[in-house]
Amino acid sequence: MAINTTTPAEVRQPPAGAAQRSASVAPATASTTKGDASRLLKIAFWLMLAFFVFAPFVVYPVFLMKVMCFALFACAFNLLIGFGGLLSFGHAMFLGTAGYASAHAAKVWGLSPELAVLFATGCSVALGYVTGLLAIRRQGIYFAMITLALAQMVFFFYLQAPFTGGEDGIQAVPRGHLFGLIDLSQTWAMYTFVSVIFFGAFLMIWRIVHSPFGQVLKAIRENEPRATSLGYDTDRFKLMAYVLSAGFAGLAGAVKALLFQLASLTDVYWTMSGEVVLMTLLGGMGTLFGPVVGAAIIITMQNYLAQLGAWVTVVQGVIFVVCVLAFRRGVIGEISHRLKRDL
Repeated sequence: MAINTTTPAEVRQPPAGAAQRSASVAPATASTTKGDASRLLKIAFWLMLAFFVFAPFVVYPVFLMKVMCFALFACAFNLLIGFGGLLSFGHAMFLGTAGYASAHAAKVWGLSPELAVLFATGCSVALGYVTGLLAIRRQGIYFAMITLALAQMVFFFYLQAPFTGGEDGIQAVPRGHLFGLIDLSQTWAMYTFVSVIFFGAFLMIWRIVHSPFGQVLKAIRENEPRATSLGYDTDRFKLMAYVLSAGFAGLAGAVKALLFQLASLTDVYWTMSGEVVLMTLLGGMGTLFGPVVGAAIIITMQNYLAQLGAWVTVVQGVIFVVCVLAFRRGVIGEISHRLKRDL
């Protein structure tokens, strides 16, 4: 009869290399998941690009340009609230400031479109830095109320300032010639100009979100005391996010003023700040493509329900309530949750 001489320790010992193979399973799975998410993001981006390339042959181009301007505005706001956790009720001051600066520079100073847009974006960045130094001293609802108060101060300044035209605004703003060569009064030239700015800014936001800076922002959003304990200067990061968001919002306002050849109080009024909050929540806060979809939904409703007159706000309210109940994370947020992939 054979005698089993194997000890209990030898029985429990795994085969050679098994530990290494099992240890590599988790990183490989994580790498695969990350690769799938990145691939899905790229597919979504190319689909969005294809839509805006071919849609002008079916849809009115000016409508699509308006969607892109507000989509950029919503993406700028989402950079602050969705990834930084800072709720601003005064983001319209950056949109309106850049609009007035761009219109004034193009009409009164005679600057070319690219210089007018750069100047207007710089004005919004400067305003964002000054107001951000005050606003980031508080958190939560106090931060939101400070931004709202600052925005109302800016609104009344533009209402009284002589160069803004008061309630009439700055009208008949010339689009000019891009780089002195391309006439932006042509619809297709203007559409290309707006598209390049929108997609360029979108890719910049994408890069910011997925950079180490973006990861720190997410950490501050989730748990600011823990981020502070890790050695990060959270106030500096929040100020940088606030200024970047102001810059992108200003870029949207500058392009919008040239597009419609008008800068008015509408873009700096507090209701515009409310609209961008609605766009972001409806599309999906904290997602890359959510603000774009949210802006498209809101602008589409405003455009095609305009014949309802005063009832348009009631219909918008009902649609918003239904969307919130059906898509509690927003349209793209809900899709992202179901797919378990970031969008």
